[in-house]
Amino acid sequence: MLEQTPNGRAPRKGAETRERILEIAEAAVLAKGFAATSIEELIAAAGITKSGFFYHFKDKGALAKAMMLRYIAHDTKVLDDIFRRGDELHDDPLHGFLVGLKLFAEMLGNLPEVHPGCLAASFCYQDQLFNREIRELNAQSVLAWRRRFRERLELIAVRYPPRQEVDFEALADMAAALVEGGLILGRLLQDQSILPRQVLLYRDLVRAIFSPGA
Repeated sequence: MLEQTPNGRAPRKGAETRERILEIAEAAVLAKGFAATSIEELIAAAGITKSGFFYHFKDKGALAKAMMLRYIAHDTKVLDDIFRRGDELHDDPLHGFLVGLKLFAEMLGNLPEVHPGCLAASFCYQDQLFNREIRELNAQSVLAWRRRFRERLELIAVRYPPRQEVDFEALADMAAALVEGGLILGRLLQDQSILPRQVLLYRDLVRAIFSPGA
């Protein structure tokens, strides 16, 4: 088996195969759901043997967990990179955040085609298929968005107190809600401009809430 060397260590080839399986699985799940995605089709698409698949994932539940962990790690890295760039370009907490949102919208607008969707949403729609651990991981991915945006909004409010009371948790959740909704609308209408436009509207709302004299 390519995935294992005589000394028991997994070489680079094994890591590449595992990543390839996860890529194929995510594309399939986003296209038709987890229930309709079979191990057999993943094996065929990846060009591996059944034993090769089970070397990496003991069953479909283990595959689901690995997919969710991979999704969370990627999601975190993308947002970390984007908002760090925003802060590097502007050290003011409000304007750095606005720059980050603009960069986020630009990234989404530059995708070569309509975004295929969100793994967290797909898993949520079929949550009866998953165990408690995977459902909790999914919830944590959403709570991470809430925490990220709420912490930034509260930091902004220290320097730019809004002129009326604002529910920061709801405003933070709005970011995730509009992204999920934008993904659905964009896919349904085959219009890749919908999602970045939603992000820019959220940006305008944040600016209006916190900008002095707004």
